[in-house]
Amino acid sequence: MLPQIDIKPDPSDTLAMEISEVIHKVSTMSGHEIWTSVADTVIKWGLKVLAALLIYLAGAWLIRRIRKMLRKVFTRRKVEPSLTSFIISFVNISLTVLLFVVVVTILGVPASTFAALLAAGGLAVGMALSGTLQNFAGGVMILLFKPFKVGDYIEAGGYSGTVDAINITSTQIHTPDNKIVFLPNGNLANNSIQNNTASDIRRVEWNIGISYGDDVGKGIELLQKYLGEDSRVLKGPEAPDAPFAALSQLGDSAIVLTARAWTHGTDYWGLFYDINRKIYEDFPKQGLSFPFPQLDVHVRNVQD
Repeated sequence: MLPQIDIKPDPSDTLAMEISEVIHKVSTMSGHEIWTSVADTVIKWGLKVLAALLIYLAGAWLIRRIRKMLRKVFTRRKVEPSLTSFIISFVNISLTVLLFVVVVTILGVPASTFAALLAAGGLAVGMALSGTLQNFAGGVMILLFKPFKVGDYIEAGGYSGTVDAINITSTQIHTPDNKIVFLPNGNLANNSIQNNTASDIRRVEWNIGISYGDDVGKGIELLQKYLGEDSRVLKGPEAPDAPFAALSQLGDSAIVLTARAWTHGTDYWGLFYDINRKIYEDFPKQGLSFPFPQLDVHVRNVQD
């Protein structure tokens, strides 16, 4: 038996009291009892560590299998690559955190304590990264509902351009003059987006002003002729409506003729520009003029 040690700590010092109790207990034990206690403790913790290690190895193997299975399923169903990467990463992180909680709990750390730490950390991170989290949520919505895809020409946030990449927090587009613009996904998810290439066909519209007194019928006839002769204009079952031309407005300085036609999205601008040029070159030859804005001013002399 070990010699007894008499220690009287301050009763208000809880830690000192606990240490004193342990020392007193050990001092009253024989050498055999001490070795037995140490052996029991080592075996107890050894079994816990072994169980935690086995659980970790099995969990890590299972997480890898789940990742591979999800990747195969998404590839087979041709899911958007960005969405595939996001879901797999999210599942991997979630399962890894869950596995860590299980392992720590097996080692003796209370799960409630660990959950409280996670909640506090999550709250702090959430407050610090509120804008990023909004963009993150917007990216998830875009990837799920697909208002546009890579290669589409969109107008949003005051910019227009072709979509190059859809990332988790932002969407990258390049403008017609080849500038690269990154649009926050949070703004895209909460505001209007105009997708100009979502449909294979688009309607082209022209509004042409001619002078009062010009032959309106002649102008309409010429517009219908231009549209009828151009092979890029869709006709018959391909087009929702037949090519159209009519007098649409009596303006302050001009009579406005409107023409509409359907074409494939790839031919939109080519058709628009070519018909504009025909109108500019041919209308004056046919006696139709393009008036400038004008204002008639009548001056009256007021007699005293």
